[in-house]
Amino acid sequence: MRAIPALALGALVLPLSALAADPHSYAQPEQVRVTHLDLDLAIDFPHKALDGTATLSLDWKNPKAPALVLDTRDLKIAKVEGLDAAGRATALKFALAPRDKELGSKLTIQAPKHPGKVRIVYATSPQASGLQWLTPAQTADKKLPFMFSQSESIHARSWVPLQDSPAIRFTYKAHVTAPKDVRVVMSALNEATHPLDGDFRFDQPHPIPSYLLAIAAGDIAVKETGPRSAVYAEPSVVGKAAHEFEDTEKLIEATEKLYGPYAWGRYDILVLPPSFPYGGMENPDMTFATPTVLVGDKSLVSLVSHELAHSWSGNLVTAASWRDIWLNEGFTTYVQGRITEAVYGKTLADEEALLSARALQKSIGKMPENSQKLAPDPRGVGADDSLSDVAYDKGSWFLRTLEQRFGRATFDQWLKAYFHRHAFTSITTEQMLADMKAHLFDPHPGKMSWDEAKAWVYEPGIPKDAPLPTSARFQKIDEERASFLEGTLDAAQLDAKGWNTQEWMYFLDRLPDAPPLSKMKQLDAAWHLTGTPNAEIGMRWYSHAIAAGDRNVWEDAREHMTRIGRMYLTLPVYKAFAATPEGLAYAEAAYAKAKDGYHPMTQGAIESILRKARQGKK
Repeated sequence: MRAIPALALGALVLPLSALAADPHSYAQPEQVRVTHLDLDLAIDFPHKALDGTATLSLDWKNPKAPALVLDTRDLKIAKVEGLDAAGRATALKFALAPRDKELGSKLTIQAPKHPGKVRIVYATSPQASGLQWLTPAQTADKKLPFMFSQSESIHARSWVPLQDSPAIRFTYKAHVTAPKDVRVVMSALNEATHPLDGDFRFDQPHPIPSYLLAIAAGDIAVKETGPRSAVYAEPSVVGKAAHEFEDTEKLIEATEKLYGPYAWGRYDILVLPPSFPYGGMENPDMTFATPTVLVGDKSLVSLVSHELAHSWSGNLVTAASWRDIWLNEGFTTYVQGRITEAVYGKTLADEEALLSARALQKSIGKMPENSQKLAPDPRGVGADDSLSDVAYDKGSWFLRTLEQRFGRATFDQWLKAYFHRHAFTSITTEQMLADMKAHLFDPHPGKMSWDEAKAWVYEPGIPKDAPLPTSARFQKIDEERASFLEGTLDAAQLDAKGWNTQEWMYFLDRLPDAPPLSKMKQLDAAWHLTGTPNAEIGMRWYSHAIAAGDRNVWEDAREHMTRIGRMYLTLPVYKAFAATPEGLAYAEAAYAKAKDGYHPMTQGAIESILRKARQGKK
């Protein structure tokens, strides 16, 4: 990370040492920075590899810098060349350091003459942590193989040698070849009418951080959903996806009214196979999305609101390090709520805000104090571990508090201008706070003390006076749940026929961690929750039913957790099984059969749960 001057934030003064280099990257951007990437890659499905060249355009900051240092993980480096202004190539010496489990291998390229470009000939490993390769049998249509990337947090280095830090932004162009009939898409401008001729070219003219570099290839069809949006998915899925996401243009327009023009040209959505480990990934121009949101009633379309919101908070203005990731996720979750309110109404937006707030209230006290902070003190955790509920839900709660204190009009004016002032840059928490103090707190004194703002960011927990939205429907659900648990209301008498997905989620979320088995059996008999096609409801139902000791749900729970690769919807069910010796054995057997269908990130997370459970039983 580039050093910046100390920032005075009221009583808070940060020394330069507090803004240290990115601990999750070997890169030395103070010596030399990558400004542009040219990729020329071939997709090799039989060998599960990408191979070709990455050509990096360089801005040498230090005239005495001896080398270019890059991040890699499990890459096979065949050759490195320096290119002069005329394109003439000169071989460069390089060294690939031993592999670090977290960071991968440091690639040091000796370049004392400071070439303007460096070209690296390389190939990826079949075990690349940022790529998943699926056989035709693992796809929806079972016709062609499929491949997709997931670069966040620090997995781009497993398929491209680069400076893999969110503080470093670059533009890119790519030429990708693939088998005929396979469509290739990237986090760049994509052509819906591109022929499936095996030859694809892409251009991302805006500077992005490495974690937003993305690629996918497979049997992908396209349906337009608006003048600047389309849905990409396997042929049997694309129609359903287009219906679910038909409001995309309305969402874009609503966000533009709030925060200014959409800067990226197009907003397309790629619906991936079920093994995708996240709900969505905000890759510029092409959001990658889980199929678990395709429930037919648009009840989970807030995921699109969230990923679209990243086009302003995260992609346009980016956290400079993984410690600052709440600048991406907290701001985005706040903007998501505003988009949902504008398009689908305040009731739904308030319900979703309450869901996340109540869940955080339940979980935050179990976390280490440092993990409860929006901007934690330096800690030895992996970059992926920074993406916690605190970043999303405490961050958005802080912004909702600011909106309440300063008034929506004033807060909107600041937030819109903040996005404009810092567009296409990566910033730290301290830089954001300096902007907030100068442009929101100082011009509007008496609304909120600066100490309160700093406490939200730097102190553990949630302030006692943190405001919550109200929901008459949730209040009634609280009353019915209490009566049901007390035995004064039968499960069949719950007024649940009209409950939407969020309301079922809320009812289940606030059940006891291990509810009485008799109550779970009553619920299932009345409302047939076992076997639900709604994954959000299923994850909550199976977790509680397993904890209650209901062996009758095990087979359906196994189908849920082995069919869905989205970690948020799968890991809680594994945890519920792993709480007992019999459940642990059942989960281990299920995982052994399903392992190859999971993304490498999901494999690692499940194996960690099972390993900790085994150790706890010894």
